[in-house]
Amino acid sequence: MNGGVGCGAVSLIFRRLQPKPLAAVLLLADPQAAFAHASDRGYVLLMPTGHYIVGGAVAVAASFLALILLPQNSLGRLASVRLRLFRLDERARPLVSLLAFAVLGILIAAGFFGSRDPLSNPLPLVVWTLLWVGVTLVQGILGNLWSWINPWYGASWIAQRLGLPRRVLRLPERIGYWPAVVQFAGFAWFELIDPAPDDPAPLALVVLAYSALNVAAALIFGYRDWSRRGEFLSVFFGMIASFAILQRCRDQPAFICARLPGAKLSEAEPLPPSGVAFLLLALSSVSFDGLSRTFFWLGLNGVNPLEFPGRSAMIAVNMSGLVAAFVALAAVFVLAVAVGERLTAGQRPLSEAAGLYVWSLVPIALAYHFAHYLTVLLVNGQYALVALSDPFDRGWNLFGTAYMTVSAGIASGSAAAWVLWNAQAAAIIGGHVLAVLVAHMLADRPGADGRQASLGQLPLTVLMVAYTVLGLWLLSTPTAG
Repeated sequence: MNGGVGCGAVSLIFRRLQPKPLAAVLLLADPQAAFAHASDRGYVLLMPTGHYIVGGAVAVAASFLALILLPQNSLGRLASVRLRLFRLDERARPLVSLLAFAVLGILIAAGFFGSRDPLSNPLPLVVWTLLWVGVTLVQGILGNLWSWINPWYGASWIAQRLGLPRRVLRLPERIGYWPAVVQFAGFAWFELIDPAPDDPAPLALVVLAYSALNVAAALIFGYRDWSRRGEFLSVFFGMIASFAILQRCRDQPAFICARLPGAKLSEAEPLPPSGVAFLLLALSSVSFDGLSRTFFWLGLNGVNPLEFPGRSAMIAVNMSGLVAAFVALAAVFVLAVAVGERLTAGQRPLSEAAGLYVWSLVPIALAYHFAHYLTVLLVNGQYALVALSDPFDRGWNLFGTAYMTVSAGIASGSAAAWVLWNAQAAAIIGGHVLAVLVAHMLADRPGADGRQASLGQLPLTVLMVAYTVLGLWLLSTPTAG
């Protein structure tokens, strides 16, 4: 939201205030004003972050060294442990989706006819906070909730009940995930580059067009195929949900089983190049969002961070930066995989190896999402509760939350700064440690040479250590705008 909605480090404190950064002093003097919009970072942490960065890098590297000492396929056996919990009643799924479809219609109407204030209109708050932040985190922890609340599933279900065919054309396999990649690229542009992505009326038009496009595509190509490879939200949420602790039981799909985080990824099949591009775009876009408002990036492009000209003046620069971030991440990832395959004298094609090991980026993407948007969820989530009670700004109080006091103090002050920074840092370090774990499980499958597999993971581990350093630096470096 508004270029990344907060970069996740809103709650950081100056260890030593200097007279030069006057803007930071003013923000500290009036924290309530600073947090009137949670997409702006009001505090900067200049405490001993070097300790965190070095410690995080060492932790990720040490996790790789520890894995080398484990017996072969021990992680695979651990990942196979399942605990059956409960049965899903699929008959309720269309009803839940239709309810979500009705809510979506109300939100679109509110975007057109409700308040123009993004913190009073429920549409931008639901899209950028509850959906893009909240649902992503739920998916990564509790499983594929989106498959139930996806509003377009209900529309497709109704169409079939009216006698329309399940599909008109078959979506070609060779097209892979490219439709989802194109949609995700458009979404990233709108979120990170567009001057006003949280303006309710334009956002309502975008959501309406997106819904119409994907409902039509689902009717043409079939909901199952289109949601699996075409509609980017379903693709993204599905990939994130593969990390969750709650999964469908492999031998009894009607039941839900509990598994270790990331255990399902150990069974993943290689993605095609389009799927690799999708996951790399997901990670590079959130990383660039954090970079795009740093003093470093602005200074690199000749912009005085204390006189930030606004998003409109940065469109061309940030478009180039977004593309460069994707290309750079793709290049170093493919290089790391290629070097790893060379070290192990691997016989499989590079595209297959990259398609397999790209799954190890899922915990990193989830960790960055948590760290990047944590303060947005804490602050704008409260605004969402208020706005949902009065979606059209008519003085309603549908859910009893319209007059709730929004506490921006939850993300301000020295105590909150310490808690939030440590939560964000722990997420990034933990995400990279889990990524090393997943990569090792993917390499150490039955029949593989354990020592050779570990050797092949060395370049990818180096990349993950470097990305840990980058993530912690992004959390701690000053930002503007």
